[in-house]
Amino acid sequence: MPTIHIESNLEDISNIVIMPGDPKRAEYIAKKYLQNTKIVNLVRKMTAYTGIYKNKKITIFPSGMGNPSMGIYSYELYKEYNVDTIIRVGSMGSYIENLKLNDILLVDNSVSNSNYAKILDNYEKVYCNSSNEINNLIIKSANELKIPIKKGNVFSSDSFYSNNNNYTNKISTYKVCGEEMETFALFNNARYLNKKCACLLTVSDSFISNEKLTSQQREQSLDKMIILALETSLKL
Repeated sequence: MPTIHIESNLEDISNIVIMPGDPKRAEYIAKKYLQNTKIVNLVRKMTAYTGIYKNKKITIFPSGMGNPSMGIYSYELYKEYNVDTIIRVGSMGSYIENLKLNDILLVDNSVSNSNYAKILDNYEKVYCNSSNEINNLIIKSANELKIPIKKGNVFSSDSFYSNNNNYTNKISTYKVCGEEMETFALFNNARYLNKKCACLLTVSDSFISNEKLTSQQREQSLDKMIILALETSLKL
């Protein structure tokens, strides 16, 4: 049954969803890696695809930008479409020297100043964890594929722009190694609805070196992370 924000039929959506933020990245993943691909959502131009990856039915569904957008789409997928697992694949800014451009981070905990969780169900903590089961499968896949990854916590910000982003204070206070904008809502929806989640992030810019990927590189050069998510989905 279609929801307010998703027009798909129940059978259109796999129980496993790979979730980039950018609809163009979703298109890139679907066209490059899936067979027998079908567009399953066009509402608000959040184009989603379901297809086959090595005999496994997978849905690629964009989240849009920020916790509120991720919150809407992941909630409806979990709640209304019987999705069991969502693996976010995205980009991040690095706060630390040893997390460099193009490195892949597997997120343990998302820390945030967002009110998303409090509004959702009065959850008061500023952090929420990913699913150990899925993270362990990702680590196993990474070892099999010889794709190097790092683990750590990430700060999930509600604002991309800030006049005073004291990231060194965030490092010392929250033990985070970088920043993005969607994991907190995803992890809290999974917690609230008793579902599974994980997040892989490729470093697209560095607060230390001021290096950054171009928009085209962000869209199309994250293949190792994408392959890692897809290969992990085969284990589910």
